[in-house]
Amino acid sequence: MAEKKTPNPIDIHVGSRVRLRRTMQGMSQEKLGDALGITFQQIQKYEKGTNRIGASRMQQISSALDVPVAFFFEDAPADVINNATGMHETSATTYVVDFLSSPEGIQLNRAFVRITSPAIRRRVIEMVRTLADEVGVPEGENTDGQPPIT
Repeated sequence: MAEKKTPNPIDIHVGSRVRLRRTMQGMSQEKLGDALGITFQQIQKYEKGTNRIGASRMQQISSALDVPVAFFFEDAPADVINNATGMHETSATTYVVDFLSSPEGIQLNRAFVRITSPAIRRRVIEMVRTLADEVGVPEGENTDGQPPIT
């Protein structure tokens, strides 16, 4: 019986960054697929890391999402880039990317970037920290047990 192949950690990271940027742009998988001449199912596979994205396709995706190719590799933990662990990425980066790709994360980001005052932005961050402390999540810990990103 053939062993089920697990996605490469860097493919998972790159796919999560494609999903993050696509959702930040308010673009559906279908719309991105149409722009690239592929199905939305293929976009799903790219975003999950189950299918690798070739160099020419990566360039097309970066153009469609209006970011440099390097964006998709940003924040990749060194062990993922160096493939030192050989396991799925389980870092705090994944936790943050998952949140940022959620409906709440997208709404929060879109609202936050419209705030132009640095002082008000700092106050919003402090308010969120205070609220998190009140519901019992100590600073420096995430609800999933992952270390914080500093």
